[in-house]
Amino acid sequence: MHRVPTIWVALALLALALLYGWARPGDDAPGSSLDGTVERLYEARRSGLVVEGRGTVEKVLPDDLEGSKHQRFVLRLDSGHTLLMSHNIDLAPRVAGIRPGDEVSFRGQYEWNDRGGVVHWTHRDPQGRRPGGWLRHERRTYR
Repeated sequence: MHRVPTIWVALALLALALLYGWARPGDDAPGSSLDGTVERLYEARRSGLVVEGRGTVEKVLPDDLEGSKHQRFVLRLDSGHTLLMSHNIDLAPRVAGIRPGDEVSFRGQYEWNDRGGVVHWTHRDPQGRRPGGWLRHERRTYR
């Protein structure tokens, strides 16, 4: 009988996991989410997980100037769910020319609140301890 070396079995299992989305490179970082949608996280009152998505700007709010400066706007997802986007403009460039009706894609850390939640850490971590986030608007990525 012919035996398959253990390394080949391990590589085959890893390939299947990557193919079917059971694991993705970089998603094993603390605070990351493999399958959590914003709506599921909101329903479960979960916080601290990395989410990605896109939506339409519903309202542009004044900057938060207390502590680190944050550009803020409300994003409505296709599901109707709304999120407050809180983008640190001390660590990343301001999203230029953002207006209601604009489409924005995002990656950041979700924090639950009773108004739909907040997404922050939409920039690189200057200390490299957590997954980097971003905002994408009009074909430009802000980190």
